[in-house]
Amino acid sequence: MKKGVIILGSSNSKGETYEMSAYLRELTGFPIIDLKTKNIGEFDYEFKNADDDFIPLMKEIVEQYDTLIFATPVYWYAMSGIMKTFFDRISDLLKTEKETGRKLREKSMAVLSSASEPELINGFLMPFQESAKYLGMQYVGNVHGWRENGEMPEGVREEIRAFAKKMTGR
Repeated sequence: MKKGVIILGSSNSKGETYEMSAYLRELTGFPIIDLKTKNIGEFDYEFKNADDDFIPLMKEIVEQYDTLIFATPVYWYAMSGIMKTFFDRISDLLKTEKETGRKLREKSMAVLSSASEPELINGFLMPFQESAKYLGMQYVGNVHGWRENGEMPEGVREEIRAFAKKMTGR
């Protein structure tokens, strides 16, 4: 069984993206890391944020997990700002923490997105797919969800169940 982690990047730690992440957690046993609870500064060319939570968090992730599932709402046709900051900080792993960065080559990446619409905007997944390619990771898929009348529709639950099966290999 693959060992994975859900990295939640939302401005609302208990919102719709969390709800879908929690359902995925139920199905996979993968823990959720809520980026909103971490102190992760924006990327800085002088690496002035070296003492924040990013490097220790990434070391933990690369040592413990095979599959990284990035969970983000769709904000203005793109990943959330919190998730974008996290992705920008991966640059630290290419400059100052190369050993940790190299370990990403052994990992898989996937995406869980949520929005108010059932259709995922064309191009939304490109930053994830291209980042995986650049980092030598295997991009293994995505699932997109939404709510109707305040509820997660059964069709979304079905998609998340299929995604969970794919992520765990069972």
